[in-house]
This record gives sequence, C-alpha cells and structure tokens, in this order.
Amino acid sequence: MQVMVELSLYPLVGEYIEPIQQFIDRLNSYGNIGVLTTSTSTQVSGDYGHVMSILGKEMQRTHEEVGQAIFVAKFLNYDAMQANKQARKTEA
Repeated sequence: MQVMVELSLYPLVGEYIEPIQQFIDRLNSYGNIGVLTTSTSTQVSGDYGHVMSILGKEMQRTHEEVGQAIFVAKFLNYDAMQANKQARKTEA
C-alpha cells in the first residue's frame, strides 16, 4: 500500500529555518521514498511501512535536537487517490 503524507514543521525556537531544512535534507537522503517540498509543506510518498518508519525516526530526531517542535500532518491513501484519478479520466 502506498501513502502520501503532507507535513508542516514548526520548531518552537528563534532560529527555525535551520531545523526545518535539516529535516527536509534528511528526508531527501532516503532513496526509497518520494519527497516534494513546497513553501508551506513537504509531501512524502512511498510504501506505507517505509514512510511511517522513516517519519517516526526523523520526527523523533527533530524533537531530540530541537526540543519543542510541532508537526502537522495529513495522511492520504495514495493507492485510492490514484485509483480515483484514473476513474475520473476514464469517465471523461
């Protein structure tokens, strides 16, 4: 099963850009997930188990290094999303 997670990170520190960039850089270091960064969030996609394992590890690391940080996430069943797209194309 494939998942897409849209994440926003809010480090509760004065210098917040560096922890965000470090988190994104660490996500980009993994070859088995897709990472797309926009101005307000980062989308991570791939195998459900891989994505969840990586996010758990990297979110924990961020909390250990930064202290207080807020993660806001949306989890989407990517398989179902792609199937819905395909169905709409077929109907058109």
